Amino acid sequence: MTTGVAVAAKPASASVDSLDLDPAFALHRGGKIEIRSTVPVRDADDLSLAYTPGVARVCTAIADKPALARDYTWVSNVVAVVTDGTAVLGLGDIGPAAAMPVMEGKALLFKEFANVDAVPICLDCTDVDALVETVVRLAPSFGGVNLEDISAPRCFEVEVRLRELLDIPVFHDDQHGTAIVTLAALQNAARLIGRPLGDLRAVVAGAGASGVAVTRILLEAGIGDIAVSDSKGMIHQGREDLNPVKAALARDTNRAGHTGSTEEALAGADVFVGLSGSTVSEEAIASMAPDAIVFALSNPTPEVHPEAAGKHARVVATGRSDFPNQINNVLAFPAVFRGALDVRATTITENMKVAAATALAGVVGDDLSATYIIPSPFDERVVPAVTRAVADQARADGVARA
Repeated sequence: MTTGVAVAAKPASASVDSLDLDPAFALHRGGKIEIRSTVPVRDADDLSLAYTPGVARVCTAIADKPALARDYTWVSNVVAVVTDGTAVLGLGDIGPAAAMPVMEGKALLFKEFANVDAVPICLDCTDVDALVETVVRLAPSFGGVNLEDISAPRCFEVEVRLRELLDIPVFHDDQHGTAIVTLAALQNAARLIGRPLGDLRAVVAGAGASGVAVTRILLEAGIGDIAVSDSKGMIHQGREDLNPVKAALARDTNRAGHTGSTEEALAGADVFVGLSGSTVSEEAIASMAPDAIVFALSNPTPEVHPEAAGKHARVVATGRSDFPNQINNVLAFPAVFRGALDVRATTITENMKVAAATALAGVVGDDLSATYIIPSPFDERVVPAVTRAVADQARADGVARA
């Protein structure tokens, strides 16, 4: 049964603000989502079933057996989209009120692509303890939690603690959505050049939320070697200025021992993944190995212009829609939650993320080319394929309740 949040019809307005001359403002007037009822209330009999006294029988049954809430309320199909507004898109710390258009957009995409209802929640607190406590207190109303636009390194602790405290999926899309789509694209790029992931050496520029998650999923998928840089250069065990997240990266990556700059590490590398907002010279891309793979994912300005990278790399991807091979999170998060909710998973495991990436890569199939390593978000095969893979893996991992 379809429930909850749906695409909103725009309410009438008595006056048209001059901002509405901009089509983006015109589209956002009144918001982009609304709540719709899913049962009719046509007469007194309908009212008595939808509300009092009929609702009391359902409440009593749930009080006796709380798991029934997943059958007789909307909980099993609704996700909380939660932010504190500290790392919104490329805009930075703009606060919870200004973050709402993005959270509404996220909820819209959940519904449009995977029929998952989602509620945007912008919290006016940035303390980790307060964030965690607030989400835990809200959690009984939801079947999952999608964390969004929370600044690093706080986002790592928030997610870890919520995963420990809750028995519903908790997913930080800035980390794991990016990671899933990046892995899918890299699997296909590696297939195109005829080499397994285990033979490739990668360099990741950026040790924020997405950079760390991409590195972790590539390690899980068996990348040959991978090194990560931040604003101070390559992350390695000899550095003494590393926070706990980066110190863990230093232990698990950079077997080659690179200690200089990102560009120095790129010499002879097979893969570059840019998630830093910095720039990389065309000369550095030219120094990479033959058949290089370049994912310059920063928005709106990639680390290296795709046309410049394309002179030297076999495959180029960006985070933009105006170039081929867009790494877009909407390819992952709606279907990941759809699959997790369908089997009432208690969490989203690393295996489920890798399964999502592999299924997404598989959609490309025999149409693989240098300009088509990842499908379009509008490809109708994406959501069913990823949903099925996530649900199957949840059962295999023993975290499914249905």
